[in-house]
Amino acid sequence: MPPYLKAVAVCGAALLTATALPATTSRAYAEGSVTARELLAEVSSCSRISDGFYQTDADEDESVAVCGTREAVFWKADMDIDCDGWPSEECNSDTDPYFQPETAYADSVGDPLDSAELPFIVVPAASSLWDYNESGIRGGSVAAVIYRNRVMYGVVGDAGPSELIGEASYAMADALGIDPDPHEGGASSGVTYIVFRDSKASPIESHRAASTIGDRLARKFVGRS
Repeated sequence: MPPYLKAVAVCGAALLTATALPATTSRAYAEGSVTARELLAEVSSCSRISDGFYQTDADEDESVAVCGTREAVFWKADMDIDCDGWPSEECNSDTDPYFQPETAYADSVGDPLDSAELPFIVVPAASSLWDYNESGIRGGSVAAVIYRNRVMYGVVGDAGPSELIGEASYAMADALGIDPDPHEGGASSGVTYIVFRDSKASPIESHRAASTIGDRLARKFVGRS
């Protein structure tokens, strides 16, 4: 079992014991105590903070805004697969023709993050369109990713092209039930990314830290704490 799934099992069991969910609640993926419906209700409208719109792919129109609230920033896009970082059986130059053995942020011992093991998201490189640093977002900031009623927590682990948005690690896609193949996988739409301002999981490679902090911040975000 991948480390992120072990962490989910432990954290999920503890949270579900402490907080009984209604019998009618249906969650396809059990991470934390806040449902996809609750989170999506908080991001149903957009106060745009990006100075314009992003493309989801190089051949697509500019259509995605970065939106902001007091506690978080968010966007709704597709999901491309980031397989960069520490080489693994799933992510290497054979499985991914665009593989790079590095990530924008390193783990606690200075190594690239392992995209096959660690759920993380990719933010667009800082530009005049939007500079994530100015929104209180850093490497290790905690994010909630929502897809088809599934919620998964992770960290900001990499930065991509400054004009594109909508990308996450192999492990994040896999946990959400999205095909993680770096060449043909991903999701064409329907993915919501919420990043909590001034948050940090430490060490960055600890999914358990991201899950625990993410659930606490998500509860506050939806008004349950």
